[in-house]
Amino acid sequence: MTRFNAALFAALAIAAMTGLARPAAAIEYPWCVQYGGMDGDGGRNCGFVSYEQCMETARGAGGFCEHNLFYTGAAERPAKPPRKRRND
Repeated sequence: MTRFNAALFAALAIAAMTGLARPAAAIEYPWCVQYGGMDGDGGRNCGFVSYEQCMETARGAGGFCEHNLFYTGAAERPAKPPRKRRND
């Protein structure tokens, strides 16, 4: 009976962890480097914040940079600074 309890506990623990796991959200950046030619047969990396950052990688790896068509911009607006109160 002890083996059964241990197996049941392990199965419940695995099921609980599986139910709580969430897939990682993809992070999209505005610039992509395309490797291996204009026809796109060499791979693609869309992990660059700036054009300069993308070009540094592209120069070293033999690729070129282009805008990421799936980038939609920041999901949240930047927080506004707090208003200063005037002393009347």
